[in-house]
Amino acid sequence: MGLTSKLDKLKIRGSHDDIDSSHSKLSSLPPDPQSDTDDIDEMDNEGQSIISGIIAQLRPGCDLSKITLPTFILEKKSMLERITNFFQIPTILLDANKTDDELKRFILVLKWYLASWHIAPKAVKKPLNPVLGEVFACYWDDLPDANKAYYVSEQVSHHPPKSSYFYLVPELKIRVDGVVIPKSKFLGNSSAAIMEGWGHVTLGERDDEVYVMNQPNVYCRGILFGKLKTELGDHMYVKCAKTGLEADIEFKTKGFISGTYDAIEGVIKNSKTSEVLYNVSGKWNEVMEIKNVKTGKKEVLFDTRKATHLKPQVKPL
Repeated sequence: MGLTSKLDKLKIRGSHDDIDSSHSKLSSLPPDPQSDTDDIDEMDNEGQSIISGIIAQLRPGCDLSKITLPTFILEKKSMLERITNFFQIPTILLDANKTDDELKRFILVLKWYLASWHIAPKAVKKPLNPVLGEVFACYWDDLPDANKAYYVSEQVSHHPPKSSYFYLVPELKIRVDGVVIPKSKFLGNSSAAIMEGWGHVTLGERDDEVYVMNQPNVYCRGILFGKLKTELGDHMYVKCAKTGLEADIEFKTKGFISGTYDAIEGVIKNSKTSEVLYNVSGKWNEVMEIKNVKTGKKEVLFDTRKATHLKPQVKPL
């Protein structure tokens, strides 16, 4: 069956009669306030055939922003809202703000950043592309010690897409700002989102100490054949120019023969002396561990399975 006939079939399914029938079935079901529809995998075999038909027209290395993707792989939020995932575990950042030891403080900032990557839909989903000038704002009024946080983001460029964001805990003067610049490429049986742009973290207790960080790249495997799977890959860096501390974390992608999914491996070092202080390992969506190079002591850096998320709130429409 060709791509055109499949699209026609979907149009028939979306007719008025089918909508009424589906609505009557859904309305008879009890509402589930705890459900998160972003976690539902809406992909099916026919859907995969449709996307295969589209991507079969492409060539390796081409820009995916020039094609329209089916809605079943789109997340129900835009990139501007997706960035708020970084701020759903704020207690670690608050702990870093009140930590006097610069090395422990750096480790906490790294821990906070690594802790957020597991917050994502279970299905393979892509955030919606914000339109130029689109703005998203939200807040948290349930931070520890009665603190509040505010976030605002704006799509400041369309070609290339650039999402700028600003996060602030006013009472503690904790500030996070940056820009996300995703560039998509088709690689054969996978696509890649090359994540450019840097984030900056400033802790209010030490406003002259800025932590700069980039993002790992995102790969979607199994587009033409095999099972769809999202992987994070390549190197992520966290640097602090004042202290000279730097973390180099590699997000490892699974090889064809060996390896495992979702593994990370990296080091924390003093860039002024090139001395490696800690090794970091584990899985970014399960348990991450940190090992002191001098003492050999290993402990859990963060266990995502025990994480508590504080979801952002928005004003009523």
